[in-house]
Amino acid sequence: MWKRSLCFVAAGALAVTPLAAEVFQLRDGASIRGQLLTEKPRQYVVDVGYTVLLIPRDAVLEVKSDTETAPDEDPAGAAETTSEAGGLFTLGNGRGKERSVRELARELGEAVVQVRTPGGLGSGFFINEDGHLITNFHVIEGETRISVEVYHQRNGQLERHSYQDVRIVAMNKFADLALLKIEDPDARPFKSVLLGNSDQLAVGERVFAIGSPMGLERTVTEGIVSTKTREMQGDLYIQTTTQINPGNSGGPLFNLRGEVVGVTNMKLLFSEGLNFAIPVDMVTYFLRHRDAYAYDNDNPANPYRYLKPPRRPAVAAAKDSSR
Repeated sequence: MWKRSLCFVAAGALAVTPLAAEVFQLRDGASIRGQLLTEKPRQYVVDVGYTVLLIPRDAVLEVKSDTETAPDEDPAGAAETTSEAGGLFTLGNGRGKERSVRELARELGEAVVQVRTPGGLGSGFFINEDGHLITNFHVIEGETRISVEVYHQRNGQLERHSYQDVRIVAMNKFADLALLKIEDPDARPFKSVLLGNSDQLAVGERVFAIGSPMGLERTVTEGIVSTKTREMQGDLYIQTTTQINPGNSGGPLFNLRGEVVGVTNMKLLFSEGLNFAIPVDMVTYFLRHRDAYAYDNDNPANPYRYLKPPRRPAVAAAKDSSR
């Protein structure tokens, strides 16, 4: 978003192929997945992405190639999906066929939107065809007049349409997430995206972002995952070389299966290739517990909507009145 100086999304179009990994099945039933660096007489030296572990040989029951344990890809590229939270969003299973950024950007671009407020702009993406969309909290912070610009596909061309009737459904300042809903009764079904799984990401995996850096809508940038667990101010972020700038905030970070794996939200100023995204697992948690973060549109000064207390059962109420 333009009005916020720290808006993380970063650089680079590197194409690095992840190294082959092994799965170490331990005698206590647990397993560890990582890149075997070397074997010593009494231990294995394993890179698990964020650190290097020394695993005693006598603790390992079996070592398998990751390809032996990984699920088969869907040859057609259309992975099975699971609808959650009453159909609010859909999860992919990570088995879809990987495709090129060019192909995915053409297919998914319609689901990425521009979020505008009087104070600035950011990006967002639809999670269902009814008009629910995710963006960053800081994109709409302190604002109630919100518009969303959508690019509808028509006759092979994308046509811009601005929706002014936008409601804040829920928001979490500390996770920097917000859930919006387009209320326009004349709006047709929107193109939506699948949410992925942050745990299935691998360091070095190729990812790409679509957003509106500096207001340049529908900009596509590509990079790799630098690390999945970068700790900053007590929270974990995905660090990526995917180029991101102010205006990208709230936009999706995709894997090559077309699943959202993160929400871009910041970068380090005066640096190159140091960009960050909120892991999608935090997004799914926010959506499943959205009632706890519900926003009261009738009272904008209060960021929370308090639910009515549960009613006592009729039987219990009758007993109380008979006393």
